[in-house]
Amino acid sequence: MPKELTYLEGIREGLAEEMRRDPKVFVLGEDVGEYGGAFGVTQGLFQEFGESRVIDTPISESAIVGISIGASLRGYRPVAEMQFADFISCGFDQIVNQAATLRYRYGGRSSVPIVVRAPSGGNVGGGLYHSQNPEAWFIHRPGLKVVAPSTAFDAKGLLKAAIRDDNPVIYFEHKYLYRRAKGPVPEGDEIVPIGVAATRREGDDITLLTYGAMVQPSLEAADRLSKDGVEVEVIDLRTLLPFDKDAILRSVEKTNRAMIVHEDVKTLGLGAELSAVIMEEKFDALDAPVMRVTYPDTHCPFSNVLEAFNLPDVDKITDALRKLAAY
Repeated sequence: MPKELTYLEGIREGLAEEMRRDPKVFVLGEDVGEYGGAFGVTQGLFQEFGESRVIDTPISESAIVGISIGASLRGYRPVAEMQFADFISCGFDQIVNQAATLRYRYGGRSSVPIVVRAPSGGNVGGGLYHSQNPEAWFIHRPGLKVVAPSTAFDAKGLLKAAIRDDNPVIYFEHKYLYRRAKGPVPEGDEIVPIGVAATRREGDDITLLTYGAMVQPSLEAADRLSKDGVEVEVIDLRTLLPFDKDAILRSVEKTNRAMIVHEDVKTLGLGAELSAVIMEEKFDALDAPVMRVTYPDTHCPFSNVLEAFNLPDVDKITDALRKLAAY
């Protein structure tokens, strides 16, 4: 029977189940042990699995990822926590030049089954170094997989899929959703496959592509448009690399209009790539230019007022959808 879990609890339950299932799975990161992690995600794991499988590390993201890569080559499946996604840049070389390329360099004879958990996103008053959405850095790199769940169900199911995958997976978990996103999560071995999008709302007039914390405001905006007689199809990408191109293009073929909403900045964000793919492969189906609603090309302020001004929200998405519908 499904039980009601928060997004955070879904992550924790997925971790625990995979650690019980496979003794080669272990967790490492800053304060993930007895303290239970900066956000409490790993609470209880140290007590159940002990210090050899829930490992506190020095404050060195490069070391955390490097250790994970080395352990994966010895048959383990590490789950590395970056305390904040912003600091994943300190382990960037290890991820993009080592983990992403190793399988190719070894002609497929080795694999790097690591998961890098990255608590990302704003709307929490975190300022410059605790609010970033760095997913575009990694969707540019062959050899990586990148996921970004929006629900408790997917938080658990995608994490389990990531742990079992033989490739390095960057798992972006949005901090704003930790205790706000709640929903039914099945007990047991429910896997959400990597590379498969989910249609959260059916519609015939506009395709809206989004992920992570932008799914809920996108759905609310779509409901507003419905009162105007415009039905918006909302697709939750769930996986950012490889994204579900077939689902995207099928929807655009049906609706003839497309919009991308993401919290990352606009220039060279995922929306730019999705827009290019749609216009390259479905240009004849489009009745209007592809539109994007994103964070502006600037940094995240500490001020809650200024941050709210920058963040995409229901009103901004609604206004953009109305413009697109009227084009």
